[in-house]
Amino acid sequence: MTHHDPAPDSCARPDGPAHGVAALRTWCVLEATTLLALLFVAVPLKHLGGFPMAVSVMGPIHGFAFLALGWAAVRAVASGGLSKQAAGKLMLAACFPFGGLYSRWVLR
Repeated sequence: MTHHDPAPDSCARPDGPAHGVAALRTWCVLEATTLLALLFVAVPLKHLGGFPMAVSVMGPIHGFAFLALGWAAVRAVASGGLSKQAAGKLMLAACFPFGGLYSRWVLR
């Protein structure tokens, strides 16, 4: 005999709307942090310090964080935790320094 528990409400599920928005908030911070590190640490190291490797390392890290933020936004929309319009605004904000931190604050 198998035992089957009824599914908990969507907010308690690991893939429910609340989890999607929580993951999105985390990715907002990570993406913003990597963008700031790229702009204010790696680029000056490349141009002022003669250390181009900084951008070569930080660029792909930021690229991954940006793509992961986009994927988290798609998942949040799909789970019903975020509107398409809000996801679009969030991705637009991520293109600007400190935009991801603002988005995290908006998603409280």
